[in-house]
Amino acid sequence: MVNNPFILYGYESEAYFCDRKNETEQLFRLIENGNNVALIAPRRIGKTGLIENLFHQPKVRKNYYTFLIDIYATKNMEDMVVTMGGSMLSALRPWGSKVMQKFTDLLTSVRSGISFDPMGNPSWNVEVGDIHTPRITLDEIFHYIESADKPCIVAIDEFQAVSSYPDSNAEALLRTHIQRCRNANFIFAGSQRTMMAEIFTSPSRPFYQSTSMMNLDCIPMDKYCQFAQKHFKAAAKTLPAAVFQAVYQRFEGVTWYVQRVMNELFAISSPDTDCTVEMIDIAIDNILRSNEFNFQSLLFQLPPKQKMLLIAISKAGKATAITSATFIHRWHLPSTSSVQSAIKGLLEKSFVTSNLGVYETYDKFFAMWLLRQ
Repeated sequence: MVNNPFILYGYESEAYFCDRKNETEQLFRLIENGNNVALIAPRRIGKTGLIENLFHQPKVRKNYYTFLIDIYATKNMEDMVVTMGGSMLSALRPWGSKVMQKFTDLLTSVRSGISFDPMGNPSWNVEVGDIHTPRITLDEIFHYIESADKPCIVAIDEFQAVSSYPDSNAEALLRTHIQRCRNANFIFAGSQRTMMAEIFTSPSRPFYQSTSMMNLDCIPMDKYCQFAQKHFKAAAKTLPAAVFQAVYQRFEGVTWYVQRVMNELFAISSPDTDCTVEMIDIAIDNILRSNEFNFQSLLFQLPPKQKMLLIAISKAGKATAITSATFIHRWHLPSTSSVQSAIKGLLEKSFVTSNLGVYETYDKFFAMWLLRQ
């Protein structure tokens, strides 16, 4: 039992996971029938949660080794190999020391970075500097996957990061390993639609036509509302549908923001009383105040021109034609060239997202906070 049923980080259990039954079945059906899957959705919609929900299904837990590897913060092959090895060893821990030992025995190229406790359980202490030959270590990791005594499901989150690695052969190298691997199926999850589409649908790229494509949309409002009302009711609290609908519409159904506001509304509401629409603004104020120091720090680190453009995009909500004279004049920006250089920096730092020429501040709460400055 958890104190607040609106889980914000990680995966607790299916009881606290909203819907996605059809998507979970679809993903399993594709994997079970030998497909690799490119799972594409904007960040914070819930693709990682969907993968974790799949991994927690009894038929998957019993019959597969499952690995979820987040490479969002990786910058090169060395980073990826370190992240991959550490994530896989951690995922094998519940299976016991013998299973972990088989994995570490095959990783001879990083043996010095693996330590053992008195019970013989290995720990991953490998750092980027320890990876002298990332391709050899990657060979060893895939050798383990191929020789494992259960089939494996390997999910690589934020897979589009691979396309930015300095090693131009990174995609081709991974594709070769994956193509030869008969004991695993792969889920390539990504949030940058354009980059992911290019990786998997461009004839010039190694992963062309190598996966089944799966897009993830927002959880339907009615199902999410039923889920939220059920958890309020279980705590003797009342959530009118109109209140949930107002939150859902305000954040366009994006799972993480809806979940965050529901978490706060649950925290500030009392048993045997109705949650009201007026409480939504109180909940959002609480969230913004709790993040104020972080937001101030983020804003402080930006160069002046990037700061000006970020505020302009936040005020516009969904900004288009940002280098046009109309946009520049409306938001008092210096020049077209300054906007071009500023947007490049904001996109690289993930302050802003871009989809089909529409720019938005990535963090909706940050955008709200900026509007108050």
